[in-house]
Amino acid sequence: MNKEIVIMIIGMAVVTYLPRMLPFVMFKGKELPPFLQGILKNVPYATLGALIFPAILFIQEDIWYGIIGAAAAFIAAFLGANVIVVVIGSISVLTLYSYFF
Repeated sequence: MNKEIVIMIIGMAVVTYLPRMLPFVMFKGKELPPFLQGILKNVPYATLGALIFPAILFIQEDIWYGIIGAAAAFIAAFLGANVIVVVIGSISVLTLYSYFF
């Protein structure tokens, strides 16, 4: 195996591991302020929104497919479902939509 490839793989492993490990080390045994906790709890939903929104705008065949999927995801997230439930719920609604329309 090429030495440069091995060094590149090790480098990528380090830059992937560090951002995941550092918060655990830095905040071990510390309580975050409630405001910051509230922001961090909403990060998965913001990420999900960033992934869904472009798909709504750029869907090729049926614009309603994107709108209905986004509405289902938004409602599930608004009701407080966790991210997996939001995704599975949206997929389920779109499956039913595809089956009946």
